[in-house]
Amino acid sequence: MKISVIIPTFNRSESLIRTLNSFLYQKEMDNQYEIIVSDNNSTDNTKKIVSEFKSIIKNIKIKYHFEKEQGVHYARNSAAKISTGSILYFTDDDMEADPNLLSEMINFFNENPNLATATGIVLPKFEVEPPFWINKYLDNQYLSLTRNNLPWIKVVSFEEVVGIYSCHQAIRREAFFDSGGFNPENTKGIWLGDGETGLMKKLRKRNYLFGFTRKSIIYHHIPKTRLTREY
Repeated sequence: MKISVIIPTFNRSESLIRTLNSFLYQKEMDNQYEIIVSDNNSTDNTKKIVSEFKSIIKNIKIKYHFEKEQGVHYARNSAAKISTGSILYFTDDDMEADPNLLSEMINFFNENPNLATATGIVLPKFEVEPPFWINKYLDNQYLSLTRNNLPWIKVVSFEEVVGIYSCHQAIRREAFFDSGGFNPENTKGIWLGDGETGLMKKLRKRNYLFGFTRKSIIYHHIPKTRLTREY
């Protein structure tokens, strides 16, 4: 089973380097995955960074994709169209993958053939020590984090599932395209739709199964600017 790692990005080349590096050394995944960087109109050196990775890394297929329509879900949807994996794995350019992330996710899908989409643990890596109320109240969707006290493995209907965020989401190719992919969301600062929530609703309508495994882990790098009450 091959997996396509899709990383949308916009003017975060330094952060993107960290994300790419974390996906280069996935355990037990030789020749089983590709990486697609979907550049959403970056004006920094994103394209150059990806080209450098491509020239150095020979054992993993790395693709550069340009999406001119501004909006992260446009970048995800168009990159999916050039992917080759039977599983599409979506993440962001401020994430850092655990070395076992992909192998554990593939195992989860192999063990559950009726599973359509799944997530795992999203843990924080704070730029600075957060205020006490962040740790107490915000290990949730506000910072795209997944609570660490959930059951080890769960395959359920939509009504019971924990949140699936597009920074750590795997989905079978046929389910993704059958449902029409992600809905538009924040486009040039204007909110047009419900994004990943819309995708979840469409999957639910088609009676697909959702899953969660604590064995697949990713880390969300959270800057100081996101640790305020105003944010």
